[in-house]
Amino acid sequence: MTDDNYIGVTTGTIATACSLAALDAIIDSPDIACVNVETPKKTLDIIIDECKKLSSFKAQASAHKNPYNDPDVTVNLEITATVELLDKSDEDSKVIITGGVGVGKVTKPGLQIPVGDYAINPVPRRMIVKNLEEKIPEGKMAKVTISIPEGVEIARKTMNPKLGIVGGISVLGTTGIARSMSSDAYKNSIVTQIDVAIASHIDDLVFVPGNIGEKLALKQLNVSKEQIIQTGNFVGFMFEEARKRGIKKFTYFGHMGKLIKVAGGIFDTKHAVADGRREIMVTHAALCGAGRDSLQKLFESKTTDDMMDILNEINLSVEVSNSIASAIHERCLQRFDLDLNVILVDMEGNYLNNNMESYGK
Repeated sequence: MTDDNYIGVTTGTIATACSLAALDAIIDSPDIACVNVETPKKTLDIIIDECKKLSSFKAQASAHKNPYNDPDVTVNLEITATVELLDKSDEDSKVIITGGVGVGKVTKPGLQIPVGDYAINPVPRRMIVKNLEEKIPEGKMAKVTISIPEGVEIARKTMNPKLGIVGGISVLGTTGIARSMSSDAYKNSIVTQIDVAIASHIDDLVFVPGNIGEKLALKQLNVSKEQIIQTGNFVGFMFEEARKRGIKKFTYFGHMGKLIKVAGGIFDTKHAVADGRREIMVTHAALCGAGRDSLQKLFESKTTDDMMDILNEINLSVEVSNSIASAIHERCLQRFDLDLNVILVDMEGNYLNNNMESYGK
């Protein structure tokens, strides 16, 4: 495997490697320590942890994802493949792929895999077929079962339950290679929330920054989990994707500390990318009539919660919150042609602005 600490491999690549090793064990020798896997990008050498021949027509191999410089919950995860050679008829495919323990099943429409099938994405499926089919003996077919022993537990740390993938994690990958801190991979995972909601004909969507926003929205609004879409830091990307899919109006709900950035035109809300919270707050407070001393205190504050305390003392908290909510609405209308119902809250879920549509319990 590559020595580059910034590059890893996908679960799909490991699943393919295990499948290939298990097939090799049946037709050649079980003493396999490494296999060459052809991915859409390049050929990779993948180390196999264990490979054993179970019978003359069945074998199993396992490997794990080596660590790389990325907070990936599937790093060090063991993946196994069991391959069984069966007699093939003219109608049969040469490779049949299914899931075992720890691989999730799709229960909602809108994903790349149909409802009822195992969440092994199209590219990993194609990789397994391409790497195995030429090695399968004439007149035979290979049944490949991918299992992930810790998949059920790991799935709780992913978005799978929200997407309707139950019983484990997904086998993913578009290139076979996982790059450190890949924003594209994360974007691909979160945008599926919109696709699932559309395919399920769910209306009145509520976009929130993350888990805290979702919990507060469920507490304050008369909505279900299926209506809630998490944007992460990629607000602009998610809003643009929503508009591309024909969504013109939804509620944008969350803590002032996150949503305020959008009022300043900051659509990637990661702190390291841009902040501007105090500058935006001071501007709107000044527009609402705050005095110089109050503006100085606001500018010196560390958090938006502290800023709201100062605004409460001078009876401007609601007016300033309304001004910020209006600015968020205008920014999104101008950039994405989206008509948002903006709801700003504190960490307890208390409403901060009152210029919003009636959307509560």
